[in-house]
Amino acid sequence: MRDPFRITEPTCIMFSGGRTSAYMLWRVLQSNDGLPSDCVVCFANTGKEEEATLRFVQRCSDEWGVPIKWLEYTPHKETRWRFRVVNFETASRNGEPFEAMILNKKYMPNPVTRICTGELKIKTMANYLLSIGMAETQEEGTRMSFIGIRADEPRRAAKQSDKSRIPLYLAGVDVREVGQFWSSQPFNLELPTYNGRTLAGNCDLCFLKPANQVFTLIQERPERAIWWAKMEAMALPNQPSGVRFRSDRPSYQQMLDYSYQQANLFDADEEGIGCFCGD
Repeated sequence: MRDPFRITEPTCIMFSGGRTSAYMLWRVLQSNDGLPSDCVVCFANTGKEEEATLRFVQRCSDEWGVPIKWLEYTPHKETRWRFRVVNFETASRNGEPFEAMILNKKYMPNPVTRICTGELKIKTMANYLLSIGMAETQEEGTRMSFIGIRADEPRRAAKQSDKSRIPLYLAGVDVREVGQFWSSQPFNLELPTYNGRTLAGNCDLCFLKPANQVFTLIQERPERAIWWAKMEAMALPNQPSGVRFRSDRPSYQQMLDYSYQQANLFDADEEGIGCFCGD
């Protein structure tokens, strides 16, 4: 059987900043005796990642000797230039790329129209690949990536028409194997897990996460909710009085207010909505 981690053509490793995508990167390095010359590793920072995530991305780069391109969405009249290259020191930490995207698109992301994933991550990476000549079109850039989807994520895998781009899935790697790997490493993502899930991973209070999970994270650190509440209170041309990320549950400001009451208001068994961003 062909090694699914073997790179045979120009490829972008989409590094979400989580344990799963980091393990995928490690497997690629092992299978190719390092990072192939026609391969780049990209981390798209939305400005709403936890500081621990940013430290983890940098640690992977340092420990494994692999260059990681830190990218952020930035407005530009030409779509292909809507990105900028940053690093650990200069990366946004207060949601600046996310807010800039909302203002530029004049639209609030929601579970049906997830423009945040497309603009802040997929297109941002594709535009970078265009700029360095690895892709000739944005569409080509979005198709040449390795994505960290595991074998125990069949619903996410089903959405990928080209399974060669999800090597963890093809190799039968599940969350248990990923956990075992990190338990034996000299460093790890300094965020707690629950049943293999990193609750604060990716955007800290992403609206696709279950309400109970978001509320728990707000109770743990109420300041997490400030940016999200500010976005929902922001006036957009089509919603001058503000608009919510989700209309089927309390606003972020309401959840922040509730958090001070130390009450558990949501279904603990609610599942999150699957997203490209991954673990």
